[in-house]
Amino acid sequence: MFPTNPKHLTNPSSDNPTNPGSDNWEKRSAEHQKQYKQFLQRADKNKVLKQLPDLNDEAFAKIDCLQCGNCCKNYSPRFKTTDIKRISKHLKMKEGDFIETYLRLDSDGDYVTKSAPCPFLGNDNYCSIYEERPGDCARYPYTNEDVFLKRPQLTQKNSTVCPIAHYVLEKLIASDNK
Repeated sequence: MFPTNPKHLTNPSSDNPTNPGSDNWEKRSAEHQKQYKQFLQRADKNKVLKQLPDLNDEAFAKIDCLQCGNCCKNYSPRFKTTDIKRISKHLKMKEGDFIETYLRLDSDGDYVTKSAPCPFLGNDNYCSIYEERPGDCARYPYTNEDVFLKRPQLTQKNSTVCPIAHYVLEKLIASDNK
């Protein structure tokens, strides 16, 4: 989901309440968690699913992920077998060595990174394995798919970490109140 050419993106800083590029989006997201929960519980699923692709594209056009990187700094994706095979091949490592070096099993039995921030995140917020990144990374923050509605607790949590998830929720609620 991260842009490969972020130069065309902006990071606006107005006081617009739906502007996650402003300095207060995290505060607003925290304040709106109850509203988000209520919206996600009662949302017209078909209507929202139709809106998500355009809102996702709009959010990614307005927000520069490279100015944030919160997801890579705070979360670990699941590394599925296909991810491990692809990434270890890209790094010219044996799968077992890749697992031993970078991953651990979490309480759900999924492979996740041993440490945070992600070991593949650079100081400039670029991912050193971007083209080969795990599927969870490519899909995050799930703002263009049904996971956004099917896993409302995850969506709420993502809205506190990711300005794009916050932006999409704010826009959905605003359009619902019209």
